[in-house]
Amino acid sequence: MKAGLHCPHPTEAGDGAPTAALARAEAAARRRRGLRRRTVLGWGGALLVASGAAQAGMPADYAPIVVQPTPADAGRVEFDLRPALAQARKAGKRLYVYMGASDCKYCRRYEAFLASNAGELKAHFAKDWLVADLRSQLGNSAEKLLLRTGDRALPYADFQRSIGDERARLLVYPTVWVLDNQGKPLMQMPAGAGTFETVPEQLEILRLEQ
Repeated sequence: MKAGLHCPHPTEAGDGAPTAALARAEAAARRRRGLRRRTVLGWGGALLVASGAAQAGMPADYAPIVVQPTPADAGRVEFDLRPALAQARKAGKRLYVYMGASDCKYCRRYEAFLASNAGELKAHFAKDWLVADLRSQLGNSAEKLLLRTGDRALPYADFQRSIGDERARLLVYPTVWVLDNQGKPLMQMPAGAGTFETVPEQLEILRLEQ
């Protein structure tokens, strides 16, 4: 499968990759815009802003298990997949793990594809899969991100190596893992989700067709 479209994070090399300074400036601008909206619109406006942010992520049609990051040491964040894996074991299903970023345009593109094709896709997801929706942001680079499927939380690259994932050296958004309910990968996945933007291609992933 070809490598898909993706959002680079601030530490990823390559033309067009945003710098950390630019990311901070954009975040500050977003905060200022948010403050202005709350000043003009009052409490109701703040609720609208929060509602819009909450809509990012896997569409509700797929009944996602939302996994929010929790603070860890050294300014890092941790995603704990153990509760989602426990639910998958109880249901006798596999785990489709989607990690998107709130400020990633390609994540919104993939989510929009899933939403617009839910009528064709959601039954195929529901048959064999539970969906875990990891809510990240572009500032969470590989160095800042921990994942836990067992007793220890591992940095992204170490986690990838521990499960035999060939993408250990590169973190892009969005990232998808297809795991059994013990947390082991069922197939190697491409980087980014641009590959899954037709229904037949998405079904190939769900059927584990390499």
